[in-house]
Parts: sequence; structure tokens; C-alpha cells
Amino acid sequence: MPDARVIPIRPVAAAAGAPEVVSLYQKRQPIYARAVSGRYATWRWVFVWLTQLFFYGLPWLEIGGRQAVLFDIDAQRFYLFDLVLVPQDLIYLAALLVLSALALFFFTAVAGRLWCGYACPQTVYTSIFMWIERRFEGDRLARMRLDRAPWGAAKVARRSGKIAAWTVFSLVTGLTFVGWFTPIREFVPATLQGEIGGWSAFWALFYGAFTYGNAGLLREQMCKYICPYARFQSAMIDRDSLVIAYDAGRGEPRGARSKKADASALGLGSCVDCTLCVQVCPTGIDIRHGLQNECIGCAACIDACDGVMDKMGYARGLIRYSTENAVAGGWSRRETLRRVLRPRVLIYGALLSALTLAFAASLALRSPFQFDVLKDRSTLARLVDEGAIENVYRLQVTNRSEHPQRLVVSAEGPAGLVVDAQPITVDAAGAAQVVVRLRLPAEAAAALAGQSVPVAFVLSEAAHDGEAPLSRREKSTFLVPR
Repeated sequence: MPDARVIPIRPVAAAAGAPEVVSLYQKRQPIYARAVSGRYATWRWVFVWLTQLFFYGLPWLEIGGRQAVLFDIDAQRFYLFDLVLVPQDLIYLAALLVLSALALFFFTAVAGRLWCGYACPQTVYTSIFMWIERRFEGDRLARMRLDRAPWGAAKVARRSGKIAAWTVFSLVTGLTFVGWFTPIREFVPATLQGEIGGWSAFWALFYGAFTYGNAGLLREQMCKYICPYARFQSAMIDRDSLVIAYDAGRGEPRGARSKKADASALGLGSCVDCTLCVQVCPTGIDIRHGLQNECIGCAACIDACDGVMDKMGYARGLIRYSTENAVAGGWSRRETLRRVLRPRVLIYGALLSALTLAFAASLALRSPFQFDVLKDRSTLARLVDEGAIENVYRLQVTNRSEHPQRLVVSAEGPAGLVVDAQPITVDAAGAAQVVVRLRLPAEAAAALAGQSVPVAFVLSEAAHDGEAPLSRREKSTFLVPR
């Protein structure tokens, strides 16, 4: 669990005779994270490549002559491969948010901030920006020397190159972001020709600046102070959640020694106090102080420590993915995993699985069209030829498919009800309105005088050869005056 560390507050120098002023602001100390290699570093870069191929590559994918994934806000249509979502499908967004929340509960209960360490955009873009930084300024010690060095031609060149590369990458990121909402194959060439629209330019620059600020300037401050996940994760994990743990029983007392020295004879544990676990940490914490809110679960300290253990000839795992109970009890991997699958995790998993299946089934069974019935409020009911009663309705039809739809209107209600409506043709991914009149003969109307009679409109696809037509049904009422 997070350790309580007291940060000393140093008083600000005050003029003679003036009251002492205490600063509550702790100046940020720059973090020079050291490059690290290892199995977890490899996995982090795998996720960097996967997420960025998805983000930068998917907008360029076409299907059926259009962008495969496009959130067209102007047309109020979201295209997800063969799926077309309209504003009336907002329920799916709500369901997706519920699923995301459950997934957060589930994965955090199992493995803490694993999302933060491998796939969070803040982590991914910070890794890319740090990689660019190392190409221009070198690794940890070189960057520290460069910061301390006076300004000169070499320092200006390195800093300028880094800033230019960051800026270009951020602009490309901003343009790609807009390409998710505007057809990217038209947007990018227009931008290169200087024909970018005002709002497109604003959002491209805004998202580019957002990327630059988060990954280039804020970095660990976003994870430590701004992102709320670090604050409420402590309420979502327990002593059986997989986290990055330092085995103090094996590592302490720590101390430096030669590779040939006998640690037990010196009364030392496995930790050689090299501080590499601190040097590689992107948030600058010392995992040997225990689990802390700032730990994003990236496992850079594990790779660094495993490398030192290999060089010293010690067993790996001084720092490892484990649980607090497992480290305290010296459990085996099998015992640890058995406790990870505890009732709370199983409940979260069952709920997540059930809702995911329901969400997928709802999308699969979703009708290619929908409609709403609006009753004409100006004339609720009127008398027409030979004493018949007529009610007027407006049907608002939305085509959810990318093919034109020809739909036939019918109605269910009291005996003798007559429908006056022409077949409706709706363009692909379009909408249409049609006026429908329901008429009740005088004899039937007389028996229902003064009542509001339930009716139902049925909208059916025109018959296809060998296929059963789809239909949808919406309820309304038919008013019969006295």
C-alpha cells in the first residue's frame, strides 16, 4: 500500500522583522529516466506499435468506397466498418461507458494500473517523446550534463532538433485525430495545399498542442497529480491484487558489494543499492519504499533489477509482479494466482462477460432501420367523408444501413382501420418523413366514441426474393371524439 512520506517544507527567506512565510508548493524536480531493456520493455514497445498502428492507420482503411471508421459529426453518422450509428443509437454509447467502467474495476482488481503502464495514451506518447529525446540529447547522464551545460551552439542545436521533432510528431498526431472525424483522404491533401477549414485547423492544433504538452512537458505530473486514476485505484485494489512489489525480506539490508563477495557473510540482502530501479522509473519513485500511488505498473524497475540480479548471479524476482500477501507469505506463483481469482474478481468478470455478450448481441440483432411516430397536435381527430374519423401522424424514418430502403406502412388496431400511406423510400444512411392517415369507418367509430384507442404502426421492408422482410413496430393511439 502507499507509504506515507513526509515532504519537508522549507521556509522562504523573509525580510528582517517580517513574519516567516512557509511555501506549500514543492518545485518539480526534473526526472531523467534511464533507458532500459528487458522482457517488459519489449512488451511496452509492442503496445506502443499496436496502439499507434491503430490510431494512425485505421483512418486510412477503406471499406465499400468510404472510410472504414469515420465519426461524421456534421452528418450525424458514425461509421464503424459495416455498422452505421445515428443519434438515436446513443444507448450504445451509454452501454459502452458502462462496459468500460466494469472493465476498469475488473482489471484494476486483478492487476492494478496495468493499463497505465502499457496502453494508456499518456504512457505511450511519453515513451515516444522520450525516445525522440534520447536520439537528440542522449541517455540519462548525457541529458543531465546537457541541462547543466551553458548555452552554446551544440546545446541549441540539440534542443532545437528535439523540439522540432516533437512539434512535427504532434502536428501529425493532431491531423490524424481530425481525420477520424473528417474523411482523411480528402482532408490531408487539402491541408497540404493550404485549404484546411477553420474548425479543422483549430482541432488539429489543439490536439497537437495537447499531445506536446502532456508527453513533452507534463509527463509524470499528469499521472501523479492530474489523472484521477491514481487516487481511486487504492479503493479498488487489495492485498491480493497483482502489483509491482519489492521483496524486502530478501533484499534487506541492502548494500553495495563486489560480485564475488558473499552477501550472507556480509549480512546483506540481495539488493545492491544500485538505485537503477529509481533511475529507470518514469515517475521517479523508489519502489523499495512500497507500493505508491505514483507507480504506473510499467515494470521498468523489474527489467532493471533483473539485469542487475543476472550480473550478480542472484535469482531474479527481487522486484516482480506479485501481491502484497504473496510477498509477505512467500507464496509460490500458483498460490498467488489462485488468490488473484477471488470472489470480487469473479463477480466483476462474470458481469463484464455477460454485458459484453449482451452488447454484442444487441448490435448483431440491430434493425437496419427505425422510426418514430409523432401525432399531429394541430388536429387530433377530424370528421371526414360519410362520418369516418381520421387521425394524422408523421413518421420519422431513419435508414441505419448503407443501402436505400423501400418500406411499406401498415397499422394494427380496431376492426375496420384503414391506412392511407404510400411506400417510403429512404436513401442510404439517410432519413425521411412521411405523413400517414388512419381512418376509422363511422360504424366502428360510433362504438368507440370518446375513447383513445391503442394502435400500432408496422414498417416493413419491401419483399425480397427468398428473404423474409424485416419489420419494426411502434405504438401510438387513435383518438375518437364524442
